[in-house]
Amino acid sequence: MNLQTLEKSLYDLITETSTNLPKDVRRAIKKAKEAENAGTRAAMSLDTIANNIIMAEDNVSPICQDTGLPTFKIYTPVGVNQLEIKAAIKKAINDTTADAKLRPNAVDSLSGANSGNNLGDGLPVMKFEQWEKDYITIKLILKGGGCENKNIQYSLPCELEGLGRAGRDLDGIRKCILHSVYQAQGQGCSAGFIGVGIGGDRSSGYDLAKEQLFRHVEDTNPNADLAKLEEYVVKTANTFGIGTMGFGGEATLLGCKIGVMHRIPASFYVSVAYNCWAYRRMAVDIDPQTGEILNWHYQEGEKITFKENEVAATTEDTTTDVVELTAPITEEQIRSLKVGDVVSITGRMYTGRDAIHHHLMSHDAPVDLNGQVIYHCGPVMAKDEEGNWTVKAAGPTTSIREEPYQGDIMKKFGIRAVIGKGGMGPKTLKALNEHGGVYLNAIGGAAQYYADCIKGVDGVDLMEFGIPEAMWHLNVENFTAVVTMDSHGNSLHADVDKSSLEKLALHAERVF
Repeated sequence: MNLQTLEKSLYDLITETSTNLPKDVRRAIKKAKEAENAGTRAAMSLDTIANNIIMAEDNVSPICQDTGLPTFKIYTPVGVNQLEIKAAIKKAINDTTADAKLRPNAVDSLSGANSGNNLGDGLPVMKFEQWEKDYITIKLILKGGGCENKNIQYSLPCELEGLGRAGRDLDGIRKCILHSVYQAQGQGCSAGFIGVGIGGDRSSGYDLAKEQLFRHVEDTNPNADLAKLEEYVVKTANTFGIGTMGFGGEATLLGCKIGVMHRIPASFYVSVAYNCWAYRRMAVDIDPQTGEILNWHYQEGEKITFKENEVAATTEDTTTDVVELTAPITEEQIRSLKVGDVVSITGRMYTGRDAIHHHLMSHDAPVDLNGQVIYHCGPVMAKDEEGNWTVKAAGPTTSIREEPYQGDIMKKFGIRAVIGKGGMGPKTLKALNEHGGVYLNAIGGAAQYYADCIKGVDGVDLMEFGIPEAMWHLNVENFTAVVTMDSHGNSLHADVDKSSLEKLALHAERVF
């Protein structure tokens, strides 16, 4: 095999997966947009998502800043050298990371050090299988941490909040799947897709669940009972009112795919792999002699460009008032905001994720954060020809990971606003009330839309934590987000959780 050609083919596969959503995913998002009520926060979010899809394709830049854990499934004819393919995949991962198609995302589990090139022990994940066909098929999925953290596994029988007892039968499986959608809320960047694995052991069940995410969104399960269940789950989940980004609305789940395997009598697992709307998976067929791409998968049917309607990811059609904010922000300005308000931020903000929050609990801040804005974001960064940092992708990360720290840090340093996705918990809500702070929900996965709002990088601190975890000083214009937790004790996330649990409970009775 020509290894240089193979490396180029793999580079193209990784780039396409990161920057260009497949046709079937685009059609699902279009369907969600058409079903959403105009003038709502959910409709605004879907407009932003559509705009982000356009920008990512046009810029050939990451749809979402979170590379996740690149996972390859490779099918090879007998006699193909799998070691050469492994080496080529690693080279392509290294090169696409260097070219800012992927964020450096591989971290040593003990030291916390970022390898800088997405390579490390066990990374990327590569799973090989031989077959009797005369070509190679390589599948790739980039599943970000926000949705990966909402994966869940059930051991039947069990008791489920809102649904009661789930037994070792199809109805128990139904309850587990519905509960998996409820528990994800907006933290996994809904509206999402789920893959479900029934049976196996704890590891093979999750493998089966993730394998379902390589199926076409519009296919039909060959098992009639599972086909019926897949359709039921999507229809029912969309009555929960969780909606896009957890803002409420009509679109909570865009697809459900279920696989089944045998198990041992003592164990009955239902494993669910949750995937965000930024459903980045692709596959190619490769000539084993030349290394050239023979065929791209997921190319059937119409490609929705989202350009035909001139999608405008603005707030003009969804609200009459947009609150303009410039840091440093006063407590008086913050206390005037309430849940549901849309804000537009211009000026300075600072990124801060897990490492920064842990660091600030016991250290001074490298900059004056009084009145400032912290953005839960691990951006994709690159240097221009002059050696200056530029932002290639910069969507929000899931905020709940910072719940142990956030309230204390806001009080300690005088931070007035925090931006992220998925909301935070009661400790942060209490601190917002006591301190005079606000939580702003940005649109998860909209990495190009928000990168466009960033007009310059004014500095960086704590680079020893790696690019995603460093504190970047960003100069922004018209950075739009929605107030979902205010300084008066109100939380949209808590409200949606409560109402969706009530709706979930309506489906406790057996339907199969």
